[in-house]
Amino acid sequence: MRDISYPPIIRTAKVLFRALGLRFQMGGTEHVPTTGGALLAFNHVSYIDFILGGLAAQPSGRLVRFMAKREVFDHSVGGPVMRSMHHISVDRADGGGSMDEALRYLQEGEVVGIFPEATISRSFEVKELKSGATRITAQADVPLIPVALWGTQRLMTKDHERDLSRGKTIGIRVGEPMYPTGEDPVAETAELHRRLSALVEEAIDAYPEEEQPSGSWWLPASRGGKAPTPERAAELDAEEKAARAARRAQKSAEAPTDQDGDPAVG
Repeated sequence: MRDISYPPIIRTAKVLFRALGLRFQMGGTEHVPTTGGALLAFNHVSYIDFILGGLAAQPSGRLVRFMAKREVFDHSVGGPVMRSMHHISVDRADGGGSMDEALRYLQEGEVVGIFPEATISRSFEVKELKSGATRITAQADVPLIPVALWGTQRLMTKDHERDLSRGKTIGIRVGEPMYPTGEDPVAETAELHRRLSALVEEAIDAYPEEEQPSGSWWLPASRGGKAPTPERAAELDAEEKAARAARRAQKSAEAPTDQDGDPAVG
């Protein structure tokens, strides 16, 4: 796959990382293969996980094709950039096309990145996972590699103001590959959840204590932090989804119609 824009964008991003004074705690990156297809399954705690998550594959010299929501590709600036890097657009209403494209990429020997939680975890613990990651790797016959990100939520996440002040640590921990067979996607997805959760715990344990005092808003409640519990986070997610649906309904109701009551065209 020809890459013209991706390498210079990575170089630019690394300059920005240095400008922000980001420090990286990397572990297990040797598990990302240097050749052949592989699916990296990330936990999701920040709006910029796909930017920083790609560093997990840098030591292996690989570029990650991330699966990202369609709205990013609809942006007048972000869309062309995402397409130039051969990332994969995901339509949440109909994900079949994006899964087919990801399968094609994997079979062509690409590294694909997926967020099986689908949305950002407000609790910063691993949410329930969709089974697509295990199903697609079984079909493509490639390894499924769990990757935990930690600290990215401190820069930009839900319900908090962005904080681009200098000197934050970003934890990236890559786990051993899994080889799903597809015989039991439920059990294999549960195993992926277990491994991702363990990697997140490792990342929290390794994080500098001076940057993560007890009571920090970015720490899970189970670790003495002020993040919502998973139960409260689920309630907030449901409220957000309902508000989004209400906005769509209002927008549809306010759309101009013709004399027959159909949406006006042209």
